[in-house]
Amino acid sequence: MEQLKQEIKEMIVERLGLEGMKPSEIDSDAPLFGDGLGLDSIDSLELVLGIEKKYGVKIQDEELGRQVLASVTSLAAFVAQKKS
Repeated sequence: MEQLKQEIKEMIVERLGLEGMKPSEIDSDAPLFGDGLGLDSIDSLELVLGIEKKYGVKIQDEELGRQVLASVTSLAAFVAQKKS
């Protein structure tokens, strides 16, 4: 699970062009949106596309997306569950 979290953090930094930020600086349990990492709706689309491309896992609807994209930890748990 830690390896998966690290991969997701790397993907976030790469896909969203968070220059100057290292994957290790992202708190796995911090919110990705709002007061946490501060991502927006465009970023969420980019993340969904990245997850689909890298892991072959689809986030089907907006409500599920809100839960799954809450943090790196929730995203890793979703990917792990779908891949098993």
